[in-house]
Amino acid sequence: MKKKVVVTGIGLLTPIGLDRNSSWKSVTTGKSGIGLISSFDTESFQTKIAAEISEFNPDEILGRKFASRLDRFAQFACVTAKEAIKDSGLHMDSIDRDKFAVLIGSGIGGIKTLSDQFSVLNEKGPSRISPFLVPMMLSDMASGQVSMMLGTKGPNFSTVSACASAADSIGQGLHMIRRGEADIVLAGGSEAAICPIGIAGFNSARALSTNNDNPEKASRPFDAERDGFVLGEGSGLLVLEEEEHALKRGATIICELAGYGATSDAHHVTQPHPEGEGASKAMNIAINDAGIEKEKIAYINAHGTSTQLNDKFETIAIKRSFEEHAKKLKISSTKSMTGHLLGAAGGIEAAFTCLAINEKVVPPTINLINPDPDCDLDYVPNHALKGNIPAAISNSLGFGGHNSSLLFQDYPNQ
Repeated sequence: MKKKVVVTGIGLLTPIGLDRNSSWKSVTTGKSGIGLISSFDTESFQTKIAAEISEFNPDEILGRKFASRLDRFAQFACVTAKEAIKDSGLHMDSIDRDKFAVLIGSGIGGIKTLSDQFSVLNEKGPSRISPFLVPMMLSDMASGQVSMMLGTKGPNFSTVSACASAADSIGQGLHMIRRGEADIVLAGGSEAAICPIGIAGFNSARALSTNNDNPEKASRPFDAERDGFVLGEGSGLLVLEEEEHALKRGATIICELAGYGATSDAHHVTQPHPEGEGASKAMNIAINDAGIEKEKIAYINAHGTSTQLNDKFETIAIKRSFEEHAKKLKISSTKSMTGHLLGAAGGIEAAFTCLAINEKVVPPTINLINPDPDCDLDYVPNHALKGNIPAAISNSLGFGGHNSSLLFQDYPNQ
């Protein structure tokens, strides 16, 4: 019999809030975190907007010396790790650190540090490169630095599967606990790619919105006038715990992580499968893994990037998996507010899915004014809905053909 895995803590740092509570309040009230880019001069760029995190002071939270040796994506991870552990009620001095794993995904890692150091190399020569370049740029350094900060001794690694990275970290955490390799896994993702090379690269791929005159309305998943995604930054981490371990210490359980499915499209480096085959299979695998009927699913936090292809083909995938039940589902894309956090997206969206179940509130898809005829399901337009959510799925799809689905369900706290 499979061990049950529960969620006992959440850490969030997003463009719409600096912690769990503020992010959740913003996402349920339809607040956009998108604006004009302030971190660099965008005069020569096609896209001049992003979902930046403002008022973030890592020195205050982590200490100046420690923070200065971390890329921004690792700073985000360390801050959210602190919140997630506090939220879970875990006391590090009373647990088996050998059975505590840290799995934090990132799609691009320390791209800002690498970009900055290229400038140093070109302007000042190789002798002026920072000795911290390599440990700051590596994608595994979010998980590595968090593990060292907390003193965990179990497995510690990063998953890199583009925009499915965080979801795959959480899914691997589920498997790790089921196999008995860990009692606790801190899992999710972190990303900080809002920098000149990041924006320029996605512009060249024709992936980003250029709706610079209306930043807050630029991310509009499932809307007929959508023109690309808006890059975001931040981190979302979950504390996953073996059920008996959580109950023994009297933890407050947010919900259960009951299923995980992952597939590959084997179709195109950036485009999803036009028939939604891989995404549909990932959802089906997660449902079978959880051992529940499809009709129990009430909500899907969609990948919903606001690109023409993703939103259309994800809708096809949902219909393919759920058939007639698809019409009864509540579906929303919280990227309409946070932008697309790449490798961290699945972490914050998994957190929002957990909170939706726990709080019995479905976040909206904002900016959905002119529905695309090809996207004809219930995407909870513009206003949150209250209602019981027995089970929900969070979808994450990524460049390279990655499809990952996490299934969470309500946990009956007595």
